[in-house]
Amino acid sequence: MRDSEAPPDLDTLDPFERQAAERRLRARQYAPRLRPDQFFSHESAVALLGGPLPLVTEKGRPVDGMMLPVHVCTDGAGTLVRAKGVTSHRGNAADTTFDSVAGARIARPETVWAQLGSWDLLDLVALGDHFCRAWRNGHGRPDPGRRPMSTVDRLQTAIASGRRVGIQRLRDAVELVREDSWSPRESKIRCHLVLAGVPEPRLNHDVYDDDGGFLACVDLAYPEKKVAIEYQSMLHHSRYSADVERIAALRAAGWNVIEVSAELFTRPEEFVARVRRALAT
Repeated sequence: MRDSEAPPDLDTLDPFERQAAERRLRARQYAPRLRPDQFFSHESAVALLGGPLPLVTEKGRPVDGMMLPVHVCTDGAGTLVRAKGVTSHRGNAADTTFDSVAGARIARPETVWAQLGSWDLLDLVALGDHFCRAWRNGHGRPDPGRRPMSTVDRLQTAIASGRRVGIQRLRDAVELVREDSWSPRESKIRCHLVLAGVPEPRLNHDVYDDDGGFLACVDLAYPEKKVAIEYQSMLHHSRYSADVERIAALRAAGWNVIEVSAELFTRPEEFVARVRRALAT
């Protein structure tokens, strides 16, 4: 949960993070108005849970998240919210909720995920990966042993617990959810590869040199071919020097490192072709 975090400096955030932060602020403003039979759901719950959200745009520009609707579910036969800026939903009898740090009820991760079958397949997978991430031990890995927010089994149970919008898309997405993805971009790169028929890569794979020294943890890897795929975001400038040295060390150890920039990410057919060529050598 992220309810207790201090308000962020919005100007320092990328468009995805900024819109999510604005959604959280909007939900917190509405929280005192929730009745005991109501809870935050859908995109509002994703934002409060810190999950990745698709960017909402208008005429090619990100929409101010404070202008996006708050999603509120009402349990049972209670009166739905009829208010400007609120999208109302009727709660499924099997939907599960919990009391957040701020005291407002919020849908549990698996419930939220099953509510979003209208999303694009890859966005669903990225959210499922986020909720099901396993916090494993390893060199420099954060929060080892932390409990995942949900599990694939719980996502599957939520899908089956009543009528769901986009049920087939949810069923397809849950088959693609994995426990070792650390970011939505990694999730989507993996899905583009798999859906194109390329073998599935390992995720966040630790690489060691011949003497057992740690070289790097790579986003996606084919260890038997020494092929690594690294996503380089637009905001990686603060880690630029470290990334350059890490990739140089991998290449010196015989690895073929394919860097997927933010621009290349928009052309999945191209980076899929590069991976195919690398695996064919």
